[in-house]
Amino acid sequence: MNTSKSECAHNRTALFPLGQIVATPGALEAMKASHQNPAEFLEWHVRGDWGELSTADIAENELSLKHGFRLLSSYTTASGQKVWVITEADRSTTTLLLPDEY
Repeated sequence: MNTSKSECAHNRTALFPLGQIVATPGALEAMKASHQNPAEFLEWHVRGDWGELSTADIAENELSLKHGFRLLSSYTTASGQKVWVITEADRSTTTLLLPDEY
């Protein structure tokens, strides 16, 4: 991970706007099954904790943050399901979804 979730908890500043927040049925079900709130994943994402990404993907997000491109985070729920959070380049929409729903 880029930064730990505990470090992100101390950084209360959003790095970018999320726009309209939407979620797919699969993502909502995965979070419900793990007893986790979507806000938890959105807070990590907006503070720059990109989750479980490769070094190359983290570098891409850092570049995207500076230049206004799409941002992707990947997290695993407490029950083991992968959830992605994607903020569009124009920052109009952030979507929570399962990788197979992309």
